Amino acid sequence: MKKRLSYRDQLIELANIYKVREIQDYVKRRKNLTTGQIELILKKNKIVIPKEFNTSFIKENFSKPITKLKTSIYDFREEKIKDKNRFFRKIENYKYDTSRKVNRGILYFWKSLGGVGINFLNVLPQLGKTVISFFGNVLTDVFNSIYNQTVDPKSVRKVIIGIFLIIGITTAIVAGFNQYKNYNFFDKKIETKKTKSEIKKQEVKKPKIETKKQEVKKPKIETKKQEVKKPKIETKKKEAKKPELKVKRNSVAEVILPDLNLRTETVIQLFKDVDYDLRKVRDEKLVKPIYFTQFPRDLDNLQSVQLKKETFIKIVLPLIVAENERILDDRLKLKELSQKKYTTDLEKQWLRQKLLEYKVKKSDLNQLMLRMDIIPVSIALAQAAKESGWGTSRFALEGNAIFGQWTWDGQGIAPLKRDSNKSHKILKFPILRASVKAYQNNLNTHKSYIKFRDKRSRLRAKGKKISGLDLTDSLKNYAQTGSEYTRILNQIITQNRLTDFELVRLVNSVRQIELNS
Repeated sequence: MKKRLSYRDQLIELANIYKVREIQDYVKRRKNLTTGQIELILKKNKIVIPKEFNTSFIKENFSKPITKLKTSIYDFREEKIKDKNRFFRKIENYKYDTSRKVNRGILYFWKSLGGVGINFLNVLPQLGKTVISFFGNVLTDVFNSIYNQTVDPKSVRKVIIGIFLIIGITTAIVAGFNQYKNYNFFDKKIETKKTKSEIKKQEVKKPKIETKKQEVKKPKIETKKQEVKKPKIETKKKEAKKPELKVKRNSVAEVILPDLNLRTETVIQLFKDVDYDLRKVRDEKLVKPIYFTQFPRDLDNLQSVQLKKETFIKIVLPLIVAENERILDDRLKLKELSQKKYTTDLEKQWLRQKLLEYKVKKSDLNQLMLRMDIIPVSIALAQAAKESGWGTSRFALEGNAIFGQWTWDGQGIAPLKRDSNKSHKILKFPILRASVKAYQNNLNTHKSYIKFRDKRSRLRAKGKKISGLDLTDSLKNYAQTGSEYTRILNQIITQNRLTDFELVRLVNSVRQIELNS
């Protein structure tokens, strides 16, 4: 029985019958031709394929249409891809042409500018020659006229005498102005106030006795009970031993106002009497040591917000500057002792006292030096204003708490809106200066402000100024609001120009005065 050949084999056999060389060569080379390729070659050679070789009904009616559809889809996709590629090529060509035109325009502009510059440079020599010749002719004419002119000796003598008179008068005016500027009117104003008070002898004598009791007896009793007042006793001892510590500082006249419930009007009038002006303080960088023991009760009644802020700054600024100068005195003393090979018993006792005050363990003098440093005046004023409501909060008026420090075991004032599960209080102080001292000791010792002290130490090491705006970002732990709190501090410092007070120091004087009213 004859074997049935496949449709492809039948086509190859037909190619052999008609001797289609192209197909025969492909077969000899053992290249596989598809059925469609063989059909095309046969049709190209004009060989008719018999009907019996035709494909089946399914192939004719289904397979070929599907194949044609696939081919048309493929061709359509290829055409779209080509269109997309043509579009992108057009964009690239447009971009390239645009950049080329821009570069040519810039190059042309640069060449034109260079040409203008070269032309200007070519003009300069001619212009220079013209100017030189003009001034040369003018000077030649002037000198010729001077040379040819006869000088009158009397007029020359008068001119010389006039010049010397002007120099002498100017020197006298400058010297007199400097003498007037350096003259201390502060003591005179205080003395005139005393002469006025002598008119009412009965009224004056009583307040003097009461203020002495308040300033001498009461603080001494309270210092034994409260931890806040202990540093004050230590500062008094230190001031008594200044000659032994070799701290070079002139004595300062201190105006201490006792607890007399002064009104704001009285305080403002006092500032006018002693010529205490913040503009003058900003310019001269000097502040008079007027120490208030409490804020006026009616400070919040002032209608002018600016006047209220200025009164607050005038009260708090001398307290902060005084504490900073005390710290600088201790820092200078510590530097001198750290360089000594041998120290006396008094000096060793002083060191032990400072190590205890700044909470330094293992007698580490380097750590003590890092902690014993000033708090920038701008930061202290901004925090005092924020925490005390510019001296009008209940804690500031009732407990002299300027900086809102918390306590759990000391004497304090309970906040009105405190949560029931909390037991903290706002630390209470007998006088305002004790609050300032406790605040500075808190920033210099507490573990929450290590970043503040490290950044301050780096500024010291680089010889830079210790500025408040450089250190505010390290005080995020002072309040629960964190970064928002530091942003508010920066805003207070910049809006009220508090950085102007960072270099302020106390006015030097000879005697200590107590003001009674």
